[in-house]
Amino acid sequence: MILTLSNLKKELQTLADKNQAVILQRFFKTGKGQYGEGDVFLGIKVPIQRKVAKKYTRLTLGDISQLLASPIHEYRLTALFILIAQYDRGNENDKQKIFELYLKNAKNVNNWDLVDLSSPNIVGKHLLQKNRVILYDLAKSKNLWKERIAILATFEFIKNGESKDALAIARILLNSDQDLIHKAVGWMLREIGKRIGEAAEEKFLKIHYRTMPRTMLRYAIERFSEEKRKRYLYGQI
Repeated sequence: MILTLSNLKKELQTLADKNQAVILQRFFKTGKGQYGEGDVFLGIKVPIQRKVAKKYTRLTLGDISQLLASPIHEYRLTALFILIAQYDRGNENDKQKIFELYLKNAKNVNNWDLVDLSSPNIVGKHLLQKNRVILYDLAKSKNLWKERIAILATFEFIKNGESKDALAIARILLNSDQDLIHKAVGWMLREIGKRIGEAAEEKFLKIHYRTMPRTMLRYAIERFSEEKRKRYLYGQI
């Protein structure tokens, strides 16, 4: 079988599960006024999408752009899995093109799972040895998904022992009114504590814990001892 864009769409359509789609549309908040408003689900679980994506890693960037422009969630997520695979095997020129395509389509990376599964693996990896000013632009964009892309990209830096940019972007996002940003920032702070050391995380927390959103703080201190968690929660640090 020729593995074309049309074939990929047909394969995903045959895997659709209406009952699962209803569950996913509720889980990913697709109702009017919710963060995922208008997102359409076929009802395909992530491991199945990964398997499908592996067969179509030779699609062109033009094909992938079409998938990313689709209102169907699984089309966009499968496109991102393909992009990650192409990025990992590509040369420097390929990687740059994929990075640029990703940023151009950032508006279509518009649910938290899409961001979380792709940003560290494309944006984070690409900027590991490069100038990171674009992350600060994304963090200041006032767009929920661009902000989440910015903070999640720093996960790759944290994995490599770097916390400077993660902490700087966390500081930019401290006053966000978006719960999904509170959770993402708290998660990255927690990862700093886990992978780099609690001292690095606490240096930040001791300055900001009294004023940061409560959800952000709870996520950040999740791995602390019960006694230390209580002291942060009750303002006793």
